[in-house]
Amino acid sequence: MANKAPEGLPLHLAELTATQFLDIWNKFDTDGNGCIEGKELEHFILELEAARKGTSAEPSKASFRDRMKEFMLKFDENGDGKIEMSELAQILPTEENFLLCFRQFVGSSAEFMAAWRKYDTDRSGYIESNELKGFLSDLLKKANRHYDDKKLSEYTQTILKMFDLNGDGKLGLSEMARLLPVQENFLLKFQNIKLSTDEFESIFTYYDKDGNGYIDEHELDALLRDLYQKHKMVIDTQSLASSKKSIMALSEGGKLFRTELEIVLCKEPSF
Repeated sequence: MANKAPEGLPLHLAELTATQFLDIWNKFDTDGNGCIEGKELEHFILELEAARKGTSAEPSKASFRDRMKEFMLKFDENGDGKIEMSELAQILPTEENFLLCFRQFVGSSAEFMAAWRKYDTDRSGYIESNELKGFLSDLLKKANRHYDDKKLSEYTQTILKMFDLNGDGKLGLSEMARLLPVQENFLLKFQNIKLSTDEFESIFTYYDKDGNGYIDEHELDALLRDLYQKHKMVIDTQSLASSKKSIMALSEGGKLFRTELEIVLCKEPSF
């Protein structure tokens, strides 16, 4: 059964499939940041207005301001003036609503990283099609959603279309992390400090003083502080602790191995 459309929402939007939803979303999230904001949001709402009226005529300024206010009240859950993909996904029918389902399954970045470690079974730094199917199967079972093999394959292809940005048929950690609400996506903090393989090798070797191929939580703390200072980023204690917890979710028995940290910090992992 489909979710009930919010009052005033065009019926055809409430009946969107996940694929149709993605086509509309990708048209307006032009910078790929997981949000629609500013001019993107204005153009998005203008198109909704045009679709509702069956015309391309622009509404009056007063009408448009009212429409913006109404739309934001319905969908901007956290009041930040932006619409996240997960917020707008409320218009999807229940069976198609990947994002809300995912948020019920993984509520924080630390839990996300633990799930990533579980499903990246070959420690390749990617979830490939067969691993993604297992991930989605578990996700749907946990949310008590019925599905068959055909539907599961369709879901897998939709997720790939949504997050496989480079079209290689597999999902890297930064791609898959777009499923998280923006405020939980700690990887966004590292977008501007992605390291080359040589840079990563140098800093990891410095903190892995005994050369055993892994560092512990205290060494990770020092490593992250070093990176923050080097790139003139403000060291917020709470933010640093959250990032450290999320990264350590990839560890094994408190040991964070080179390949696992490389997934988070490198532009292109070497393996």
